[in-house]
Amino acid sequence: MDMQSDFDRLLFFEHARKTAEATYAKNPQDADNLTRWGGALLELSQFQSVPDSKKMIQDAISKLEEALMLNPNKHDTLWCLGNAHTSHAFLTPDQDEARDYFDKASQYFQQSVDEDPGNDLYRKSLEVAAKAPELHMEIHKQGFSQQAMGAGSSTSTGTKTSKKKKSSDLKYDIFGWIILAVGIVAWVGFAKSHVPPPPPR
Repeated sequence: MDMQSDFDRLLFFEHARKTAEATYAKNPQDADNLTRWGGALLELSQFQSVPDSKKMIQDAISKLEEALMLNPNKHDTLWCLGNAHTSHAFLTPDQDEARDYFDKASQYFQQSVDEDPGNDLYRKSLEVAAKAPELHMEIHKQGFSQQAMGAGSSTSTGTKTSKKKKSSDLKYDIFGWIILAVGIVAWVGFAKSHVPPPPPR
C-alpha cells in the first residue's frame, strides 16, 4: 500500500474518531457511534508503536464493550471486538496470554456469525481466527516481537533497518485482512450514519 493512501486512511480515521467523540458527548447511548469509534481506534492503532498500539486497542475494546451493553446482539460490534482481540493477540509475544485473546476473538466472531449467518465476511473471519494461533507461533518464533519492540539495536544499522522493514511488512500482512475488513465496515458505517435513523421498533 503506498504512503499516500496510508496517509489518507490515517486522516480519514482520525476524523472519524473525532466525529465519534463529539457525537458521544451529545448522545452516549448511541451503539452505532460507539462501534464506529471503536473501529476508528482499531484502524489508528495500526499506525502506532507496539505499546501505543496496544493501548489504543484496549481503548477500542472498551468502546465496543460499551456498545454491546447498549445492544448485546449487534453483530458488527461483536465482529469488531473479534478483530480487536485478534490484533491484541498478535502484539502479545506470550503464547498462553495470546491464546486467551484468540479464544475471545473466536467467541465474538462466532456470535457475529450467529447473529448474521449470511455474512461472508464474518464467516471468513471465523475461519481465519482458527488459524491465527498457528500464525502467531510462526511470527514470534522468527523474533517478530523483539523487532517490533525495537530491540536488537546491537546489530549494525544496515541489517537492523532491513530486519525492521521485514517485521513491519509482516505486521502489515497479518493486519492486512483485519484492517481491510474493519475499514470496509467503518466506511459503510459512516455512509449509513448520514442517513436518518430508522423509526424505533
